[in-house]
Amino acid sequence: MRTRTAGRLAWALLVLSLALTVLSLWLLVVNLSAPGTYIYNYWVESPLAAIGFSTVGAVIASRIPPDNPIGWLFCLVSLLFAVTYFSAEYAIYTLLAAPGSPLPAGEAAAWLGSWLWVLQLGAFLFMVLLFPDGRLPSRGWRPFAWLGVLSVLIGAFLGAVSPGPIMALGSIHNPLGIESLPNVQQPLQMLMVVLIAVAAGSLLIRWISARGVERQQIKWFSYATALLAGGAILQYAISEPLELVLLGWIGRTLVLAGLAGIPISMGIAILRFRLYDIDIIINRTLVYGSLTATLLALYFGGIVLLQRVFVAFTGGRSTLAVVASTLLIAALFNPLRRRIQSFIDRRFFRRKYDARKTLEAFSAKLRDETDLQALNGELVGVVRETMQPAHVSLWLHPDATSEGEQAP
Repeated sequence: MRTRTAGRLAWALLVLSLALTVLSLWLLVVNLSAPGTYIYNYWVESPLAAIGFSTVGAVIASRIPPDNPIGWLFCLVSLLFAVTYFSAEYAIYTLLAAPGSPLPAGEAAAWLGSWLWVLQLGAFLFMVLLFPDGRLPSRGWRPFAWLGVLSVLIGAFLGAVSPGPIMALGSIHNPLGIESLPNVQQPLQMLMVVLIAVAAGSLLIRWISARGVERQQIKWFSYATALLAGGAILQYAISEPLELVLLGWIGRTLVLAGLAGIPISMGIAILRFRLYDIDIIINRTLVYGSLTATLLALYFGGIVLLQRVFVAFTGGRSTLAVVASTLLIAALFNPLRRRIQSFIDRRFFRRKYDARKTLEAFSAKLRDETDLQALNGELVGVVRETMQPAHVSLWLHPDATSEGEQAP
C-alpha cells in the first residue's frame, strides 16, 4: 500500500470514528431525557478514547511507512471504541429508554456490546506490546503474543454466548446467551487487564536496555499511564472506602487526564515531536504535585487545629482559623517549592542537578579568576564532568593584534 493511500484510509477511519462518537453522544442526550434510564458506565471514557486514538492514529499512519502496524492499531482501537460505544447507547435507547421505538436491531446492538469490548482491549494490548517501533521487544515475547491472540479470540466467542446481563449495560441481557453456560464477562475482563499489565511490563524491560530516543519514548507513555494509575488508586482504593469526596474528584480528574494523555503521549513518542520535554514535565509534575499535597494537608490541618483552639478558649468556632491557615500557606509557598524542587532534583534528576551545580560553581569562579591557563583547565573539567564526552580538547583563537595596537 502506498503512503498516500494509507493516509487517506487512516483519515477515512478517523471520520468514521468521529461520526459514530457524535451519534453516540446524541443518543446519550436522548437517553438522559428519559426518566430512570440506565446510563452507560463508560460514557466519558469511550468518547475520549475514540477521539484521541483516532486523531493520533490518522496522523501516525499518514506519516510512517504503511507496513508499520502501530498506526493501524491506533485506528483499530479508536474504531472499536466508537462502535462499542454506539452499540451500547443504541441498545439502551431501543430496549430501555424507548422500548416501543421503530428503530430496529436493538438486540443485535446489545449482542455486539457483549463481545466487541474484548476485541477493543485486545487491540489496545497489542498496541502497547508493539510500542514504540511496531516490533515485539524480543523473540521471547512471541509466545505471549500468540497467547494474547488466542485469549482475544476465545474471549470474544465466550462473551458472545455468555448468558445474563451484559457488562456495563445494566439490565440488558445477552439475546444469544446460552443459559447452560456461566456468565464469564467479569473473569474475561480480569484476564484482559492482566494481559495488558504484562504488555505494559514489557515496556519496563525495553526501558532498562534502551538508550537515548527509545528511553524518552517510553517515558512519555509511562507518564500518562502513571496519571491513570494514580487517579484510579485515589478514586477506587482510597476515596470510595473512606468516603472522601474531594479525593474522589481529584482521582477521577487524573483518570480522565491519563486516558486522554495516553494516545497523545504515544503519538508524541512515535513522531518524536518535542521528545525531550518529558523530563521537564515529569520534574514539574513531581514538584507541584508534592507541593499541592503538602499545602492542602497544612491548610486543612491548620484549620482543624486552630478551630479546636478557638473552641477550647472561646467556646465557638471562628473564621480566623481559615484566615490564619490561608496566610500560612501563602507564606510557605515559595520556601516549600524551593525545598521540594531541590529534593526532587537531587533524588530523581541527580545527573542534571550535579551538572547545574558544577556550572554555577564555574560561573562564580569565572568572575574572579584572571589566570587564562587556570580557566582553560577549569573549562575542560566542567565540560568533561557535565557532558561526559569521550574526548575533549580546547582550542583558543590567537590574538591577532600586536601589543600596544588597539583592537577594532
